[in-house]
Amino acid sequence: MIAIILRTGKKGKSVLTIAHELVQKHINLAGLVSLSLAELKKISGIGEDKARSLLAAFEIGRRMQSQSKWSIDKKITSPKDIAEFFVPILRDELKEKFLVVCLNSTNKVTKFEAISVGSLNSSVVHPREIFKFAIENSSASIILIHNHPSGNLEPSNEDIAITKKLVEAGKILNIQVLDHIIVGGNSFTSLVERRLI
Repeated sequence: MIAIILRTGKKGKSVLTIAHELVQKHINLAGLVSLSLAELKKISGIGEDKARSLLAAFEIGRRMQSQSKWSIDKKITSPKDIAEFFVPILRDELKEKFLVVCLNSTNKVTKFEAISVGSLNSSVVHPREIFKFAIENSSASIILIHNHPSGNLEPSNEDIAITKKLVEAGKILNIQVLDHIIVGGNSFTSLVERRLI
């Protein structure tokens, strides 16, 4: 598969030889897929285009693996259950995305949608946007999730304030806000687990 993605070899080495050396040099496929664009470009026989093709293929593989482990019928019992699906989707986003995940009365996900996308202040959302989506989808509860493209997992004062505002609005509408999860790189933090809400 790596040979197919690379397409061509270089003088004195076939594409199959280069593919074999890549896997051997990095011990296994897991070591290879963790390399960055800059690291891939340092490998003899791999330029900008081949490195980008490899990264794109690895990302597709990660997302497929994440989705195969997580079904929309899965019962949500912890922040890890949600993060398992959303971390691979949000970790490499260059813009901040704020998503609402709707759950039914048995804590199964019914739908999710990005409510806000932007590079700055996209976590500043209004209760009417969040709860309009939740009501339209007959939600018993919701989970809020957004990414920090910087990789910083620390919730900002705005993150906490907005979440508290949404929790209070949810009480009025009888739609519980179960958590607010922040994704940064390959990790996540839960405002509930940290007792910030």
